[in-house]
Amino acid sequence: MRRTLATLSLSVAILTMAGLVMVLSASSVSAFAEYGSSFLFFKRQLMYAVMGSTALLVAARLPYRVWHRIWAPLFGVSVLLLLLVLHPSAGTTVGGAARWIQVGPVSLQPSELAKFAVVAACASILARNVKTLESDPGRWIVPLALIVGVISLLILFQPDLGTMMVIALTSFVLLFVAGVRLRLLLSSAVLSTTVGLALIMGEGYRRARFLSFLHPWADPRNTGYQIVQSLIALGSGHVFGVGLGASRQKWMYVPNAHTDFIFSILGEELGLIGELVVLALFGALVYAGIRIALRAPDAFGRLLAGGITAWLGLQALVNLGAVTGLLPITGVPLPFVSFGGSSLIVSLGAVGVLLSIGRAALAAGPSASALREPAWDRGS
Repeated sequence: MRRTLATLSLSVAILTMAGLVMVLSASSVSAFAEYGSSFLFFKRQLMYAVMGSTALLVAARLPYRVWHRIWAPLFGVSVLLLLLVLHPSAGTTVGGAARWIQVGPVSLQPSELAKFAVVAACASILARNVKTLESDPGRWIVPLALIVGVISLLILFQPDLGTMMVIALTSFVLLFVAGVRLRLLLSSAVLSTTVGLALIMGEGYRRARFLSFLHPWADPRNTGYQIVQSLIALGSGHVFGVGLGASRQKWMYVPNAHTDFIFSILGEELGLIGELVVLALFGALVYAGIRIALRAPDAFGRLLAGGITAWLGLQALVNLGAVTGLLPITGVPLPFVSFGGSSLIVSLGAVGVLLSIGRAALAAGPSASALREPAWDRGS
């Protein structure tokens, strides 16, 4: 377990440091053009990294079972902030989406906190009902449907279909980890996919994004522009890249170069080698998260670790799929690497929770099992 914790810590530290370097490189041109300083976004991201590291250390020291007790207030705060962001006087609209609350020079994105709130809530409810998943499904299906449904609906109103998709997929993984019957999972997946396709095809810009990823070169100057420019950046890097800071595509060709499409600039500057290193680091993070979940002392720890791992892994997969043209563009950031304070702070805090679960498993010894009856069900 010590090696697992070290692997998790090291992979996240390297990804965060790589993110700082790439934010500086990818944002230098646009930051200078708009604000007169090439270091503006880098300085902010450095501040967010310090805050996130503090959150990680605090969460790692806290007993992870505290999240079982406070998930309800956390969920309530998330819902309140998601409602607030939709109010014209409080929310900040960028690119037609109201996803941020401006607090002085800092922008807060409530949907990032909502991801962790949903994971903690689902893990707690499923752990409480782990013995009655089949005999009394109504005890957990109704509250889970309400929690995921309310958060998803509020995020859809922003609109932010990408984040809603990450939350929905993470919830499915949690159900699988909990041991829900495959037949129920498949029927839920079919229903969710149908609803998702209806939402995509029912809105003009979503439909254009969805169809453009299938044939981006059919309209390279309009609907396919982002994907085409991203692919040009990735292809320009070849094996070893054009050199750190030497990207040409960041000169206003790739939109959102320091946020959603930062991996494109990374691929251009560091080449295939750099891309594979980033993929390996995310692979190490997911591997360590799975190991921690398997060794968790109780069902809640197993589900919480599995949910956090699924959330970070799926979000990385969705972002990388969009950047490489394998999935539709959703506007989801690359964890630890893309610019964004809320994403970085919450993601690092979630890693701290993973470390807390791993430390508890290490203290419990090799005899501990995630299948052991949770302490709150034994009345202790």
